[in-house]
Amino acid sequence: VASWTYWSTKANAAALAAPISQDITSVMDIGIVLGAMLAAALAGRYAPVWKLPLRSFLAAVAGGLLLGYGARLAYGCNIGAYFSGIISGSLHGWLWLVFAFAGNVLGTRLR
Repeated sequence: VASWTYWSTKANAAALAAPISQDITSVMDIGIVLGAMLAAALAGRYAPVWKLPLRSFLAAVAGGLLLGYGARLAYGCNIGAYFSGIISGSLHGWLWLVFAFAGNVLGTRLR
């Protein structure tokens, strides 16, 4: 990764070399996951299952790749592209809403 063009700039190279605790986005992501785990535990609904069926694993991998691809197409946060598009009245925000809803319906039915 360090040899990729994106990481060759001084600012990006410094971010790559810094510890994860210095990256605000990573710290927030970790906080979101830990907060969700804590909320589930306090509600008595925290029951992690360590046996993961192959189908669920493949679905998680496919979903992660699609989310990453969507973020790349949106040049960053695809949720931000949605909100910004809706607020500015742009067609792409409304299309995002329609296709995200359709994708959620399809994903729920496939699951």
